[in-house]
Amino acid sequence: MDLLQYGFFQHALLGSLLTAIACGIVGTYIVSRRLVFISGGITHASFGGLGLGFYLGMNPILMAMLFSVLSAFGVEWASKTQNVREDSAIAVFWTLGMALGIIFTFLSPGFAPDLSAYLFGNILTITFGDIALLGGLAILLILFFSCFLHPIIYVAFDREFARSQGIPVQAFEYVLMMFIALTIVACLRMVGIVLVISLLTIPQMTANLFSHRFHRIIWLSIGIGYLSCLGGLLISYYLNVPSGAAIIFFSIIIYAICKGGKSFWLSLHQNTR
Repeated sequence: MDLLQYGFFQHALLGSLLTAIACGIVGTYIVSRRLVFISGGITHASFGGLGLGFYLGMNPILMAMLFSVLSAFGVEWASKTQNVREDSAIAVFWTLGMALGIIFTFLSPGFAPDLSAYLFGNILTITFGDIALLGGLAILLILFFSCFLHPIIYVAFDREFARSQGIPVQAFEYVLMMFIALTIVACLRMVGIVLVISLLTIPQMTANLFSHRFHRIIWLSIGIGYLSCLGGLLISYYLNVPSGAAIIFFSIIIYAICKGGKSFWLSLHQNTR
């Protein structure tokens, strides 16, 4: 409890909650729509925006957001209108972002920036600006998914049915891709480029063990994600290891326990029948 006296730890707790909310909402759509590979490409493409921000002396997070959104739109545009396979388009933007990030980082004047905080995350160093960014994004996601939950579900599971109901599927896909890109970049300081995609998928996989309803998976994912952040935060603090790796490790432990517990319960139930 003594940790609660420190401002950085209070920021970490609040940042964990907002991250769990944003990732729980967006991650449910990602897993339902099977966009994990696309999200991984956007994640690594954001490195190009970070490098450009360092080179131009601008806020690297804001530049990464711009770069990620443009990359997400580029993947959608190339795969839907230019007769380019989706996995090929993802590979192009993935490698382009990483290459530009490396080039601009090494061309940046002055001291080389500490890339480890962006690659692997450090939840204990997030600032009030990071929290404000996460908070604003979480509010936007809550409002958008509350107002358009049913169209989003239709788009996620059956786009042809959504079109037959007069839903502007393409517009929804672009908006949701934008939210995916923004969520990924907003969480970079929490878990890093290398591991952020795990926070968008593992809590949802765990939640899916207990429910197949879209809105229930969102609520369960938020709770599981927050528990993962808290557990990883404590591991990171006491063992002095990168917070991103600790959070993902703890989330995998939760998944393994839930998976094993469910399998044991089902086998026990079958044996007693």
